[in-house]
Amino acid sequence: MDAKSQTPAVNLPPVYSLIARHEVFPEVSHDETARYNFLANLNRHLATYISPGNKIAFDKRVQPNFVAEHGRDFQTRDEVKEAMKQDPHYQSWAALRRSTMEMRQQGGRSMTLRQAEDLAKKVANLNAKSPETLILDPNLKTPYYLSIMDNHCMPGSYHTELFEGDVSNAANYDSGLFVTSGGMLGKYTDGGGKAIASWVLSNAPDFKPKRILDIGCGIGHNTLPLATAFPDAEVIGLDTGGPMLKYGHARAVALGIKNVKFMQINAENLSMFENESFDWVQTTMFLHETSSKAMVNIGNEIFRILKPNGLSLHIEQPQYTAEMPLYEQFIRDWDAFYNNEPFWGAMHDVDMNDWMISTGFKRENLLQFGARSINDNEDHTKPKAPEVEDHGRSAIWNVFGAWKK
Repeated sequence: MDAKSQTPAVNLPPVYSLIARHEVFPEVSHDETARYNFLANLNRHLATYISPGNKIAFDKRVQPNFVAEHGRDFQTRDEVKEAMKQDPHYQSWAALRRSTMEMRQQGGRSMTLRQAEDLAKKVANLNAKSPETLILDPNLKTPYYLSIMDNHCMPGSYHTELFEGDVSNAANYDSGLFVTSGGMLGKYTDGGGKAIASWVLSNAPDFKPKRILDIGCGIGHNTLPLATAFPDAEVIGLDTGGPMLKYGHARAVALGIKNVKFMQINAENLSMFENESFDWVQTTMFLHETSSKAMVNIGNEIFRILKPNGLSLHIEQPQYTAEMPLYEQFIRDWDAFYNNEPFWGAMHDVDMNDWMISTGFKRENLLQFGARSINDNEDHTKPKAPEVEDHGRSAIWNVFGAWKK
């Protein structure tokens, strides 16, 4: 605690100029950099100073008032949500948090649209250097659970092209993750992939995967660290979004990573892959963007294509359980209602152990652990303030999975 201000110390985000620029990264002007720096710091301020006030409002006003009116405590997180929606502190925080996402998308969109044609040319030129490692399917239909909305408030979501070869949305996504994560994912915003690769190397040193599949790879942020950590493996990243794959492949080419292939495939049907043909199947912050039916199909396909003694891992925010307080469930569920993540709550209600077992894994082979993003933007020589939980945004994940034995 600062003796003068009596306010807690805060770990400020790194400045945007520390983000690593690869060949297809959009050019960012002075004003665009300033806007991103402002939004990253506003997000950190909301998480550190404003968000904790929601729990105070709940404890001091909302819960006592509810008990006085109903003669009982809350029974569901939906009851908590409806009561909290009437509280002025929560209203202010939620409005500001939504506004930061809209401003981040507007800023990134305007930045990438002004250079959309140049970005498309750069991507096309890089992809032409290695056409055999980019497999696109122009006839693939975008799953309804992705086509019905703009994920994360990004106009057009992951699949829209404004003209043939357009990758402006993918470039927007690449440039803006810094803002929503507060720079906690590192210079290439690949801290999640690095964390999982590090865990596998440390906890399964004898595991030598020759074929790795990353489902829902997007632009490959978390795919490329796997390819780097396991250079002898063939790594395949698949997604339904053509623009994301084009950009991600060009990004890999620009970074000189050659043992990775990008494919446009719906993971509900992996019939192009033979039974037991992968050593490791991975998803990172992907399952919460699928429907319940899709999760069943994807889980069955993962088990089918995984080799004996193979590994499946899934990285998400923590699941809602009976042991998790209703307030925490409610605050973690914010994205489901206000950040265009309608499947978020339903997915985090699923018992992932039961889901894994239903696909064929044995209970005794299940895994669950926590993983923190590896952030190469951090200055480890300086002391850090205690981290404040930013529910739903923190780069601290719940990892679940299993060995197939």
